[in-house]
Order: sequence, then structure tokens, then C-alpha cells
Amino acid sequence: MGVKVSELLAKVPTGLLINGEWRDAASGETFEVENPATGETLATLASAGSDDAMAALDAACAVKDEWARTSPRERSNILRRAFDLVTERKDEFAALMTLEMGKPLAEAYGEVTYGAEYLRWFSEEAVRDYGATLPAPEGTIQMVTRRKPVGPCLLITPWNFPLAMATRKVGPAVAAGCTMVLKPAKLTPLTSQYFAQTMIEAGLPAGVLNVVSGKSASAISEPLMADSRLRKVSFTGSTPVGKTLLKAAADNVLRTSMELGGNAPFIVFEDADLDQAVEGAMGAKMRNIGEACTAANRFIVHESVADEFAKKFAAKIGELKLGNGLDEGVTCGPLIEKKALDNVTSLVDDAVEKGATALIGGKPGEGVGYFYTPTVLINVSRDARVAQEEIFGPVAPILTFSTEAEAIEIANDTEFGLASYVYTENSDRMWRLADGLEFGLMGYNAGVISNAAAPFGGVKQSGMGREGGAEGIAEYTSLQYIGVRNPYANA
Repeated sequence: MGVKVSELLAKVPTGLLINGEWRDAASGETFEVENPATGETLATLASAGSDDAMAALDAACAVKDEWARTSPRERSNILRRAFDLVTERKDEFAALMTLEMGKPLAEAYGEVTYGAEYLRWFSEEAVRDYGATLPAPEGTIQMVTRRKPVGPCLLITPWNFPLAMATRKVGPAVAAGCTMVLKPAKLTPLTSQYFAQTMIEAGLPAGVLNVVSGKSASAISEPLMADSRLRKVSFTGSTPVGKTLLKAAADNVLRTSMELGGNAPFIVFEDADLDQAVEGAMGAKMRNIGEACTAANRFIVHESVADEFAKKFAAKIGELKLGNGLDEGVTCGPLIEKKALDNVTSLVDDAVEKGATALIGGKPGEGVGYFYTPTVLINVSRDARVAQEEIFGPVAPILTFSTEAEAIEIANDTEFGLASYVYTENSDRMWRLADGLEFGLMGYNAGVISNAAAPFGGVKQSGMGREGGAEGIAEYTSLQYIGVRNPYANA
């Protein structure tokens, strides 16, 4: 790794970032961040309350007009410098994520690359925030559209991708000319704290990005969303919390971007390349210990190849090494907290009670830390909780189907609609599945499809809006139309 943990943690700010300065919480309250692999306390951070949240919004509002008037090139240059700094500090960011979230170090390095790419992508998009000019059909006016910053934003990030979820929101907000209050998840705030310090070092002016970590999310979000000066909220997290935020957003008609829960189907047809499908399944399921909203949640496999797929998949799962993500050779780390471990345990126990069998795994790990053994379940019934609820752990339930129509029906039998995966050698079938599946994302013979250049988001109760891609910056802008009199109209 090449990084001493004590030296790294000493570099991470532990206060609240308000108007360019790191400070203690007004109340003096603190909270602790734990290593899920060992149970040890990593750091003690200032815990923001309502007063701190409002101070952060005051700072964002004080500089919003000045920041909105900065040139796109200046904003672009800041983001590019941030990309370079994050890339230079890849060892430190990767180690931080493994320490506070638990993912294996190799995957943490992958997130550094992925997360930094949002900074580079939006540094390039900042100077390409297009408007349009066109004549009205009657020829009486020229119609001009332009994009303006939406205004101060509240950005609420989850614990499972501590860097990438911050860069995916901060990048387009900076590019569009918005000021921000960032609320990281209380379980993994250290990466966001260090990222914010990196943004300052990249040249971001005081007050543009404010960070309020804290043990009570509602103490921060409620007063901010009740303030009419806030103009947007972007949230990544659970559907129940997203619904609560949407209700609060209605009072001030806030712009909202919601990336919520998932229940991704991974469909394997009888003509699929099974080795390729198993490889894709490993990425779609076991990446990030299964703690991803895009994680394959239900493996829907044609009955003629289900046994073979299950055996090959279980064999691959059996090669994973469970342990502390900082240890050499570890490929599956701990779950984030005891509550997560208890939930995964209960999901598997329920499936087994309803007739499922564990081909491999099926029980918590031994010793300290919140470990669950990587698991493949067969003979899973559709009414088992593991087939209906988001698992967020290294558990792969396999269901079977006999017809294409049945596969689509099983896949769509959920209130969620984020990611989906289809393995087939039939390209016509791929297009039929793309039409039939009610999901915002689809991987065709690919198990990992997230990319900074692609629009990411779901339908149904998986949310609204898109992050990343050319669409990502539009979420942070308001479209203004100007009708300009045509001097030749009456000539």
C-alpha cells in the first residue's frame, strides 16, 4: 500500500468546512468513524447540527453570484487540477476508502480512477454547456436558450462509494457554476473530508463547497430544505429516505435528483456464453462486496442452463478470499456495519426456510468485523425476501425461467428500476429486452457498465434525474429562453 495509516488519518480534516475554513461544530458535538473490518475507531469528527447547516448555506449563498459569473474555463481548470491531485493521491484515497468502508484495496484503487474521472469529464463539459439559437416559425423573433446555474445545492452522498458519489455530484455542480453544501454519509465521511480539502488545494474559492458531516442527517437536511434560498437537492441512498426528501422538496419546489434503491435482474438465456456470463456475474454481484445499488440482486437463469451456471458461478465465488481489505490477497471485505450483517443473515435464513439451498457460503464469517461469506443460493422462490428486497451484500440468489416473456415478467416484478443485465448471443432479443425491461440501465453481455461519460439513473422507485454524461451538468442548470425581436420581420 505504501501509506502509513496513522500519517494518513492525520491528514484528514476532522472539522466542518464552512466558508473555506475547517471549524468545530457549534454544539461541540462529535461522532466516531469505525473500521468495519476490525471495529476500531479511525477518527472523531465534528458533528454538524442545524446551526452549522445554516452557516454552510449562508456561506454558499454569499458567493453564489460571484461564482456563477466565473468563466467556464476557470471552473474547468479547477476541476482538472482536482483530477490531477486526486490521481496523485490515489494511494491515500484508496487506503481511506478501505479503512472506513471495507472494500478490498484493489477495488478502492478502481474507485479512485472511476471517481476522478467525473472531475476530468466535467472539466471538459464545463466549457460545452450548450444553448441554442433558432428562428421562430413565424419569423418574428429569434429564440435563444441558455443555461444558468440552478443555485445553491444540497448534495447528500451514500457510504458505499465515498469518493465517486462525491465527485459525481460536486463535479457537475462546479462545472455549472453552483455553490454547494455537501453532507457525506456518517459511516464513511473521511474520504469526502479529504476530497473537499483537495478541492480547496485545486483552487476552489471559499464558500463554493461547504461540508457538514454529522451523526444526524435530518438535523442538517431539514432546516436547509425549509430555506427558500436552497434551489436543488441531489441524493443518493435508500428509497424510503428519498421519498421523505421529495416530500420536503415540494414545499419550496426544489429541483431534485434522486438515485435510490435497486433490485437488479441478471438474466441468462440458454444461448448465452456461460463463462462470459459468470465473469459478468462476478462483477455485477461481488464488486464492492455486493454493496452497490447496481449490484445484481436476482439471477434469472434459463432452466436448461441453470445448473451449469450455478456450479460455475459457485466455483468462482469459492475463489474469493474474505478478510480485511488492507491485507494482501483479500478480494471480499466486511459489510459496512452490524445492522447490514444482520439484514443479510436474515435474508438468507428466510430464503432457506422457503426451500433455497446454499451451494456455497450461507453464513456469517467468524471473528471480529462484519463479515458474511460469499453465497450462491439455488431453488429460490419468488416470494423469498432475498428475491424482493435489495440485498446489499455478497449473496447471489438464482431463480429460473422457461420463456423470454417469463424472464421479463420476473425481472419487472419489483418497484425498483435502476440496473439490469442481459446475457444472450441473440442481438434481436437484446433489443426486445431493452424495450421490455423497466430499468434505466441495461448491461448487454457486460456486468459493469458505470462510466462518467454515461447517464446514470433509474425509473420507478429507483429515482429520477441522471448523473454523469452530457446529461449530468443539465441537472444543475435552469434553462432560460429569450425571445429577440427580428428587425427584419416587418421590413
